[in-house]
Amino acid sequence: MTPPQRRSKITPEREREFYEAALDLLRESGYDALTMEGVAARSRCGKSTLYRQWRTKPQLVAAALRGTSCVRLADVDTGTLAGDLRAATRSAVVGSGRDTALMHALGHAVLQNPELLQALREAVIEPEITAIEAMIGRAVARGEIEAGNPAVEFVAVQLIGVMRARMMIDGRPVDEAYLNRFLEASVFPALGLRVPAPS
Repeated sequence: MTPPQRRSKITPEREREFYEAALDLLRESGYDALTMEGVAARSRCGKSTLYRQWRTKPQLVAAALRGTSCVRLADVDTGTLAGDLRAATRSAVVGSGRDTALMHALGHAVLQNPELLQALREAVIEPEITAIEAMIGRAVARGEIEAGNPAVEFVAVQLIGVMRARMMIDGRPVDEAYLNRFLEASVFPALGLRVPAPS
């Protein structure tokens, strides 16, 4: 087994500079044109620094998305499942709505690059799924929903899917009102939640 690669110490501020350089280039030129050399030039560092921290371009892109995201679903805990899901979708809207160009670039790239898809799964998607499953687990413990409800299996897929699918289908990003309608029409009834619409 290959020993883990030792990483040099960089400050959080410098790390964010690398992330922003990578994402800016991704927005400007797309994933295929993005290179570690280009990120190094944009952030005024040696490319060896980038390779020590992130072995590959997919790992750098995934880390940049994770490191610059304003969405932290693991921090959401409102005391009810409905409140948690609404807060999670509200946070996701804030994150996705401000970066349509980036989402377009990545949406195309992941279909053609399995390594990028795997890196995104590990850095971004799996933590989101874990956080949603924690919300479900708390709801079961509080008695809000039945542990054996078959809809539980699909909550994370539904929420992550609707965020990404509306742009492909309708050409429009999701907004909070759209996601609240989705929760009330599809997710809450399937889970057996009867909750009033948000005021």
